[in-house]
Amino acid sequence: MDHMESSARETSSQPSSQPSSEPSRKTPGGTSVQAQGLINWDLAASTAARLTPAGPVLSAAEIGAAVENLRLMADISVPHVHDITGLDAARDLRDSEVLVVDRASWAKANTQSFAVMLGPAMEKMLEGRGSVTPGAASVSGAITGSQLGAILAFLSSKVLGQYDPFSALAENSTAPAAGRLLLVAPNIISVERELNVEPADFRLWVCLHEQTHRVQFAAAPWLRHHMLDEIENLSGQLLGNVDSLMERASAAARSLKDRTAPGAAPGRGAILDLLQNPEEKAALSRLTALMSLLEGHANVVMDAVDASIVPSVKTIRQRFNARGRDRGMIEKFIRSLLGLDAKMRQYSDGSKFVREVVDAAGMEGFNKVWDSADHLPTEPEIHDSKLWLDRMGL
Repeated sequence: MDHMESSARETSSQPSSQPSSEPSRKTPGGTSVQAQGLINWDLAASTAARLTPAGPVLSAAEIGAAVENLRLMADISVPHVHDITGLDAARDLRDSEVLVVDRASWAKANTQSFAVMLGPAMEKMLEGRGSVTPGAASVSGAITGSQLGAILAFLSSKVLGQYDPFSALAENSTAPAAGRLLLVAPNIISVERELNVEPADFRLWVCLHEQTHRVQFAAAPWLRHHMLDEIENLSGQLLGNVDSLMERASAAARSLKDRTAPGAAPGRGAILDLLQNPEEKAALSRLTALMSLLEGHANVVMDAVDASIVPSVKTIRQRFNARGRDRGMIEKFIRSLLGLDAKMRQYSDGSKFVREVVDAAGMEGFNKVWDSADHLPTEPEIHDSKLWLDRMGL
């Protein structure tokens, strides 16, 4: 399934990944050319495209029908999101766009977002390393680009959809100001076949979750830059001291090997082994709380629908939740390395928080969370909703 629709490949062009002997020169987005060269983004995208597993085999007509149906389900889901969340932002989402993409296009889009998210941290890392020769930068950029591409290739077959709020901030971006929603058609089709569920029902169910993310950022225009600041803070903490990072990464790899051995207790993701000082742990705690909120809220919306909206929703939930219990050791290792199991806990922790707050204060009370960054729950509040309710006077 190599071609979805032409707009799926209309991703913004990337700045040159070649190193520069002029570290002070800046790209239009404000990141120096030399800092951008620390990761060869073009190589990351091409590596991901080369390593991405083949999707389901469909004819051109079947591909066209799938794209059209996914777009329809994306549109149909929005009024339901509005009814469930009560957020006025769901009335009009023209500030962003929906793209139905293939796996390679999803990976390329994410290299562009990563360039935005990691740009400031790479500047900080470059300052810590001092001057870097063009040759060394080229080799380093190729290595990191290849590694990132391999990770994106693995993820490209797992992700059903993703709202990308950072695409408009990429170099020479043509994306709408607020971002874009990506629906990864081959993965959605693969899963619906694997689960043997009604395609239209499953696609609408998935779109309810993903469109909720789109609505979250529309309801809270400040959220994109707040999230970017938190990512910059955490990545800057991790990348600021390169020597220390490499030592801790080696220790994390050893710990990860122990955790993924047969019979070992599940871990929370290797990134936690890289955190040492209070500032790093606090940065991760804030970002974890934010992601738990966003994912939990989207899950609550997705689960709020009944058979009148998604006729086979009960079957879909049961089969989807049971999926993934029998993963091979290689996938378990990669998931642990990337912290994907920790992401699944974000779904459950965040969902519990949202449900408890809505039960206590109603959806209107919960929606105060979108008013400002000060209203976002902390990680302790995610685990004890009463703390947040008390702080909000609810």
